[in-house]
Amino acid sequence: MTTVTEIKAAIESLSPREYCELMAMLHPTVDDDWDRQMTADAASGRLDQLMEQSRADAAAGMCVPLETVLEDDGSERAM
Repeated sequence: MTTVTEIKAAIESLSPREYCELMAMLHPTVDDDWDRQMTADAASGRLDQLMEQSRADAAAGMCVPLETVLEDDGSERAM
């Protein structure tokens, strides 16, 4: 690949998972104010109820693996 046009075309052909991997590589996560607040909230126990509900939902089979979502091309979703 030598041109911007070729690079753009290659990016457009990536799977959702590959696109996420590329974006993570190009834009590494930097803790910002939101990240610091979430960390503080978790440490203080403010998120405990949400975590308990999430675990209960997972145990009840109400969750979908992230891999399934990333591999979904959207064709099965109702509009």
